[in-house]
Amino acid sequence: MTQPATQKRGRRIAMTKEELDAFLAEERTCRVATVSPSGPHVTPLWFVWDGDFLWIYSLTKSQRWTDAVRDPRVAVAVDAGIEYMELRGVEIVGEVEVVGEAPRKGADVPELTQPESLFAKKYFGIEDMPHDGRHGWLRLRPATIRSWDFRKL
Repeated sequence: MTQPATQKRGRRIAMTKEELDAFLAEERTCRVATVSPSGPHVTPLWFVWDGDFLWIYSLTKSQRWTDAVRDPRVAVAVDAGIEYMELRGVEIVGEVEVVGEAPRKGADVPELTQPESLFAKKYFGIEDMPHDGRHGWLRLRPATIRSWDFRKL
């Protein structure tokens, strides 16, 4: 995998790789921005991070899915904190690709073993991913990752 572009500005408050991995493992909601024919479209979603890719579990009959299949360029933001000096977050920009069947019904797809296990544990507290026949997987390959942690100031 090609390494994402490094962060130039804000290095002092940037998260280390370990901090970024821990943050993305802990946080539960991301905001996904796609490009629709009428302009930007932003929606909140659940996700998992495997250390290399951000995996987005999306309804296949949604504007977001339609946008991503038509134009795979997306931006995702994950953030936390309430007070200014607590703010921290990650922005990932890149392209998504559909992995596995869409919608997902549970066919054996080795590439989905790890993300589905992470997702099932994170959101449902179980080992095996339930499939509802309405969602599919988008894998975001980061071109750029930017992070900030104001607690470092």
